[in-house]
Amino acid sequence: MSRLQVVSGKGGTGKTTVAAALALALATEGKRTLLVEVEGRQGIAQVFETEALPYEERKIAVAPGGGEVFALAIDAERALLDYLQMFYKLGSAGRALKKLGAIDFATTIAPGVRDVLLTGKACEAVRRREKQGGFTYDYVVMDAPPTGRITRFLNVNDEVAGLARIGPIHNQAQAVMRFLKSPDTAVHLVTLLEEMPVQETADGIAELRDAELPVGAVIVNMVRPHVLDEDAVRAAAGDHRAGIAKTLASVGVAGGTRLVDPLLEQAAEHAQRVALEREQRAVLAGLDVPAYELPFLGEGADIAGLYRLAKELRKLGVGA
Repeated sequence: MSRLQVVSGKGGTGKTTVAAALALALATEGKRTLLVEVEGRQGIAQVFETEALPYEERKIAVAPGGGEVFALAIDAERALLDYLQMFYKLGSAGRALKKLGAIDFATTIAPGVRDVLLTGKACEAVRRREKQGGFTYDYVVMDAPPTGRITRFLNVNDEVAGLARIGPIHNQAQAVMRFLKSPDTAVHLVTLLEEMPVQETADGIAELRDAELPVGAVIVNMVRPHVLDEDAVRAAAGDHRAGIAKTLASVGVAGGTRLVDPLLEQAAEHAQRVALEREQRAVLAGLDVPAYELPFLGEGADIAGLYRLAKELRKLGVGA
């Protein structure tokens, strides 16, 4: 099982919610999971309904069976200070550079530096060990940038390695890329059963494969139940209109006759959506990637909803 689970997806597909639920699922039965975000949006704090995350690893949830979920909002400037201390022992000199604005310059202007710091910090958390020898975290889940940027974000270490051909930066970039391209990493893409998210997912998978980055699974989020199919709608719209009106009247619905047409319109819309979803499932099936479906939460993705999704992910075996 991959110990670094990267979650990406088109905006609006619920990738942060899925990443949070996956962290809970992986922490089941006494495991420890670190959930990290790299975009500075404080999305994890919002999902878990807690205060903004600082640049430190903080426990935010307990999973079924006593496992723990920690969270970290990775800040590129702080990560660079850590990096300077780790490799160059700058200490207070690094803080002085921050005051002079050099840190901000390096993380916003220098090509690829920001992303290599973010991915490098996540990889460091995966490899970190306790004094007793065991890993600090069993799994690290990264709430990554959207699908359109995920390959460049993960592959930027190659660019940095090309710019710095010797020294600690080169070695760090090479080590990170070896880890990201190994079986220890899996990149999952979250989508909806809609044309644009599915197409972006297909494009993202192709880009990841071209970059030799490991594709994990497609997670189809917010799947609504199918109430009627086309045959049921056609039957209702045909010879059974009078029967529908009679049934409505029999259960005490006033003005049932006037409701038949609006109900049939809604049923037709539902049947059309079912047909479109069937088409998108066929597209996903052709990608040769495991696909899993999560239900639409009518009550919203609150804490209870997160645990429900985590339970579903465990049942489906996502991340295994």
